[in-house]
Amino acid sequence: MADTAQALYLDLMKRVVSNTIYQDAAHGWVQDRDFDAGLPKIGYDAELRAGGRDIPLVAHTMIGRKRLDNVHDCVERVLRDGVPGDLVETGVWRGGTTIFMRALLSAFGVTDRTVWVADSFEGIPQGDPEKYPGDELAPLHRYNDVFGVPLETVQENFRRYGLLDGQVRFLKGYFRDTLPTAPVERIAVLRLDGDLFESTMDALVHLYPKVPVGGYVIVDDYRALPPCRIAVYQYRREHGITDPIEEIDGVGVFWRRTR
Repeated sequence: MADTAQALYLDLMKRVVSNTIYQDAAHGWVQDRDFDAGLPKIGYDAELRAGGRDIPLVAHTMIGRKRLDNVHDCVERVLRDGVPGDLVETGVWRGGTTIFMRALLSAFGVTDRTVWVADSFEGIPQGDPEKYPGDELAPLHRYNDVFGVPLETVQENFRRYGLLDGQVRFLKGYFRDTLPTAPVERIAVLRLDGDLFESTMDALVHLYPKVPVGGYVIVDDYRALPPCRIAVYQYRREHGITDPIEEIDGVGVFWRRTR
């Protein structure tokens, strides 16, 4: 009975944070990367929503069902295997994925781990082409009216699910400023959703060393945004990381640390 109730709760949480229940309309993603064209409005499309390929007007996450299932699988695995550490997401938008992480801890009765919610809460920074060539090719900062969600809004979203408590901590600011001194000791699941080379590299440099053997690293936009993919490739090459990268849904990827 308990296992059935737990599974039903977590399945419902996935449906709610992605809003496949009330099926809100969305901003259409810019498939041809014509960033000056703006974000068109589209109706609800079940296939796009499931694949995390739209930007919902109301839903609290845009990562889609398969990437939510991946978060579930990774968290459940580290809990089952006793891998030490907290759960971290860098780049949270409206907070839906971290809300689901906190729901996972609640469902499994875990009281000794924290969910860290790291974001500027102002939107995506403008890329610096001199320091980080390629980031200017993804000028996502132009859409910060969509991507910039205030800290207070994200906190309120947690509260509405009954999940805003002492096991949730917020890191407000650009990653280059907050992550070097973030008071996180160990990270069992590290989920990167910073989009740009700079944001992805900052997260890897300052947080990957805190992932123990058996922990997971998830990269949301690996296949969608070349600057993100290049940062991951460069960091793994420089640090001799050979753990195989596994596909999630044609956009996100993950790997498990083995050494």
